[in-house]
Amino acid sequence: MNSPSAIIALDNVSLNLKGPNGNVHILDQIHLCVNSGEKVSLMGPSGSGKTSLLMIIAGLEQATGGNVLVNGQNVSALDEDRLAEFRRDSIGIVFQNFHLIPTMTALENVAVPMEFAGRKDAFKEAKAALESVGLSHRIDHFPAQLSGGEQQRVALARAFAMRPKILLADEPTGNLDQETGAQIVDLMLAMHQQYGTTLLLITHDKTLAERCDRIIAIRDGKIH
Repeated sequence: MNSPSAIIALDNVSLNLKGPNGNVHILDQIHLCVNSGEKVSLMGPSGSGKTSLLMIIAGLEQATGGNVLVNGQNVSALDEDRLAEFRRDSIGIVFQNFHLIPTMTALENVAVPMEFAGRKDAFKEAKAALESVGLSHRIDHFPAQLSGGEQQRVALARAFAMRPKILLADEPTGNLDQETGAQIVDLMLAMHQQYGTTLLLITHDKTLAERCDRIIAIRDGKIH
C-alpha cells in the first residue's frame, strides 16, 4: 500500500524491450515508495535496471506495465507535451557524463531550462545558482574549459535552479576522482537539505549510499 506522503510510488512496474532474440525483461514487477524529502540510494550491478528505473520515474522511458505516480501525476498517462511540463516543473536530473551543451557557457547552460520555462530572470537566477556552487569566476567558460568537477557543479546548479521536487542522480561521481567526487556529494546533499528536495541516487559507492536514509538493492530487474 502506498504511503500518503509518497512523492514517488511505483506499483507492479515492468519494462520489456524487444531485442533481436525476443523480449528482454529490464524491470520486473517493481514496487517502490519514496517519501517527500527522503534521500534514497539505488545499488546494483551494471545492467540490473537502475538507470531504466530512473528514466521511467523521469518520464523519459515508458513502462510496459504497472502504475507510475510521481508528484501526484500518473506519468504513464501523460502525452509528450505534458511529460515535458512535468519534467520541467518537478524533476531535476544529474548524469555521470554531465550532459552540458558544449557550445554554451556555464551561465547559458544553467539559464536555458529557465528560459524555456518563460522565466524573465533566467540569467540572474543562473548567475546566483553558479555562485551557490562556487563557480562565480567560471560563468563565462565553456564546458571544455572546465574540469570534470566544475562541469558537475554546473550540472548541479542547472538541476537545482528550477527548485525541482525530485532530484534523480545517476552515478554523479562516476567520472570524478575520489576527492572531487566527495566534494560534489557534500554539495549535492547540502542543496538537497536546503531545498527539501527528494533525492534518488544511483551509486556503486557504498560509503556514499550509506549517507542516504535507506539503500535499495536492485538485481536482474528486481528489487531485493
